Amino acid sequence: MKQRPNKRNATLQDIAEKLNLSVSSVSRALKDNPRISGFTKEKVRRAAEELGYVSIDTLGLKKGSASKLIGVIVPKIGYYLYATAISGIEQIAEQFGMRIVVCQSNESSEREKDLVNELINIGVKGVIVSLASETKTFGHFEKLKRNGIPLVFFNRECNEVLTHKVTIDNRLAAYNAVQHLISIGCERIAYLGGPEILQINRDRAQGYKEALKEAGLRQDASLLRFSTFDRESAMSAARDLLYQSEYPDGILAFSDQMAISVMLAAKERGISIPEQLSIIGFNNEPVGELLEPSLTSIDQPAFAMGQESAKLLLQPSTEFKLNYEKKVLNSFIVIRNSTNKNKKN
Repeated sequence: MKQRPNKRNATLQDIAEKLNLSVSSVSRALKDNPRISGFTKEKVRRAAEELGYVSIDTLGLKKGSASKLIGVIVPKIGYYLYATAISGIEQIAEQFGMRIVVCQSNESSEREKDLVNELINIGVKGVIVSLASETKTFGHFEKLKRNGIPLVFFNRECNEVLTHKVTIDNRLAAYNAVQHLISIGCERIAYLGGPEILQINRDRAQGYKEALKEAGLRQDASLLRFSTFDRESAMSAARDLLYQSEYPDGILAFSDQMAISVMLAAKERGISIPEQLSIIGFNNEPVGELLEPSLTSIDQPAFAMGQESAKLLLQPSTEFKLNYEKKVLNSFIVIRNSTNKNKKN
């Protein structure tokens, strides 16, 4: 059995570029369109196998026969929050006699658009999406709606598209996290955020700023950094914060993975946690308990987020279109050793 060359899901565009064909020609070849020559079809199939391309069509579904299928698009299946949410979606889908097909955008807006088009082409019952970090325009989601396919955003959503949404109050969660840092005596508090274009990141940054303002703490631009989700970018942003002559004594990170980058940079710089620096992450990943010190984190109800998304999607179509609903689920801080030093003692 041939091994896939890498972990990234290949796209129709990848095959087209490899063979110097148009994407539409590649798509028709894979669907055995009679307008495409047998030679080209074979060439396309070999390239698809080499690149590890997996089409939704390989599920054995043909257009119009996917009435029991829900599409789920997430940035990365390997992220703890999404792996957990997918289980919640699947549980509810099964109760309705539905199946799910899970796709990952790999944080790519172009990949996300390709996936939406493939899901439309096979006639899925509905689509549940958490936005890719590169997504700046939303026409592909409006296309879903124009095709009468229900859409639900969860976790990462946007204000530009009117549809059902399931999330937490990210502004309030960040506000409460900063309040916790203030309560243990932190005064120079930083925020290490995700990509600035994401609504979820802007909401968390807003909560961070509001907590500082309410406490009468100065907002310092040097304490606000943003990062992509690759480790190199997060490490670079963490170093920017911690190699300042006056580094922060508290940091709220967009995710636990970014918080881990902060912990690594602190160790590299010789900064002790929590004595000199207190850290809070988001997602409450299991790895947080195993770190030294263990990581304080905002717990997000990922499984329930998946369940609620599926429930909204699978309600009767008349109800779906009457009133778009935004379900805001509760989150809470799990306090561990990365913030356990009471600096007011």
